[in-house]
Amino acid sequence: MTLKTIPFAYLKTGAFIALGLPFAWLAWQWSLLLMGQYNDLGVNPIEATNRFLGDTAIRVLLITLAITPLRDITRMAALTRLRRMAGLYAFFYMSLHLGSYLGLDLFFSLAKLWKDVVKRTYITLGMSAFALLVPLALTSTNASLRHLGPKRWKRLHMLIYPAILLAVVHHIFMAKGFQLMPLVHGAIAIFLLGWRVVKWYRVQKTKRTA
Repeated sequence: MTLKTIPFAYLKTGAFIALGLPFAWLAWQWSLLLMGQYNDLGVNPIEATNRFLGDTAIRVLLITLAITPLRDITRMAALTRLRRMAGLYAFFYMSLHLGSYLGLDLFFSLAKLWKDVVKRTYITLGMSAFALLVPLALTSTNASLRHLGPKRWKRLHMLIYPAILLAVVHHIFMAKGFQLMPLVHGAIAIFLLGWRVVKWYRVQKTKRTA
């Protein structure tokens, strides 16, 4: 059996489970912590949780962006149908990331959150990325697609491009000292966005010469 011959239902189920594994792992670690048993969250579980959720949100966003190039390379049109689910998972993890920061760090103080947004650049960037993803999550249904129309829906969902850039820069600014992973995330994001720019340029060039 090759990738192309896998029934879409299996592919979708596998992707759903795989994207949910980070949450399952984190929930398990917290259950161990609350039971007083050994866990992998370290001496500062709140910071570890927040960073894990943030890293996961960025990685799932990158997976969402990688679906189109992977579809172009493999010529598996069915992969496009996984993009919406991956995007919703990215919003899910980003919401948990924000929720853990607001709840575990700031004890649900909206005043403190606003103060951080105004004074800390990396918080401003992160909140901006989250704000851009909110309308994408709200319009992820088929009803929204029909209401907006394919062209307007597609233009709206291009907000994922600035969102991933803001999220990556947020990660870079947040990192203490030199850390490789934020730079890796940034390089992958630039490559995936660059793929789209090159593809768009080739399409426009073909139209001009047609």
